[in-house]
Amino acid sequence: MISLADLQRRIESGELSADAAITQTRDAIAAQEKTIGAFVRLDEKARAQQAGPLRGIAVGIKDIIDTADFPTEMGAAIYRGHQPRADAPVVMALKQAGATIIGKTTTTAFAANDPTPTLNPRNHAHTPGGSSSGSAAAVAAGLIPLALGTQTGGSVIRPASFCGVAAIKPSYRLLPTVGVKCFSWTLDTVGLFGAGVRDVALGLAAMTRRPELVVPSKTAAPRIGVVTQAFAGAPEPSGAAALQAAARAAERAGATVREIAVPEIVAEAWRIHPVVQEFEAHQSFAWELAEHYDAMPPLLRGRLDESKGGTPAEYDAAMDVTLRARQALAAVLTEVDVLLTLSAPGAAPEGLASTGDPRYNRLWTLMGVPCVNVPTLVAEGGLPVGVTVIAGFGDDAKALAAASFVEDALKG
Repeated sequence: MISLADLQRRIESGELSADAAITQTRDAIAAQEKTIGAFVRLDEKARAQQAGPLRGIAVGIKDIIDTADFPTEMGAAIYRGHQPRADAPVVMALKQAGATIIGKTTTTAFAANDPTPTLNPRNHAHTPGGSSSGSAAAVAAGLIPLALGTQTGGSVIRPASFCGVAAIKPSYRLLPTVGVKCFSWTLDTVGLFGAGVRDVALGLAAMTRRPELVVPSKTAAPRIGVVTQAFAGAPEPSGAAALQAAARAAERAGATVREIAVPEIVAEAWRIHPVVQEFEAHQSFAWELAEHYDAMPPLLRGRLDESKGGTPAEYDAAMDVTLRARQALAAVLTEVDVLLTLSAPGAAPEGLASTGDPRYNRLWTLMGVPCVNVPTLVAEGGLPVGVTVIAGFGDDAKALAAASFVEDALKG
């Protein structure tokens, strides 16, 4: 993989020019893209900007995010050839930081269930996860150092775990979702993929102009609460092994680690996440369902057909649970610095028919808290499995620092 931190260091020292860094990226894409299929559009003539902290950094943009220089087709036939007039604010933030937008990465149709043909670079017989399939795969294959994705259920953290890369789903609305195809306005969150935790921290810091997000060279040993999410069902052996390995490594490195049981209202929030998601999705896709029902992606169409009976009263009750759960979770996070939990049930499933199960991600998306995937172990078949580090709402710097601590502990 390509480390953003290493590229920055080499460019700043004069060891590597920004133009040469982009050329290296183009060469890597030329060598592997036909096999992996991570992109739907590429800028074959991309050039480096010569100013900004991300100069020389090539970035892939998930194809539900508007770009003025590329079509935004959302993985759906309904929007084939759709050309936005303007970049989404998150794309402009990257450009203003000096990044080069190298292309659009694959997404499941409308960032939902219908998968892409993108392969997992670690094992081509397995899914890379979704919905941010191309973004995770492109970073994992060493094609690009940074990519944007989105998460409504588990679409950043899960593919990061399956592909063995670091990723952050930041606090809700730290990155604007204007210019991103809406699925659920309460849940949709823009996130980043990189080779390691420090890489995504540098990318997020540059985009937001928040230097406090950069992980310091030395991080303090955090107080970690392990959450097994028993309410979401039992994980596979590889998922359980990853959580245990991360907890033990962190403890050996000096962290205080203990298991925490979350309040029942938090478990109830896990159960009502689909109520919020589907009720809002029916409004977000009202035009597509009314005008292009037969052309809707079949798995998403079936999902929306099944949930069309949702009522405003059910939605309001779910939102009340959400508010109370967020308050309860904030209280839990006064007892520890961060939570440590599963990123996925286990390793990536075989085949491309499914992008995997988001059941261990969706609660934290609903809570709006920052989540960082840390690659943890490699299971049978060369398939990675990660864990998630979670901090309180707005404590993205704390989440990144603690995740970096766990990452370093696992290497030790």
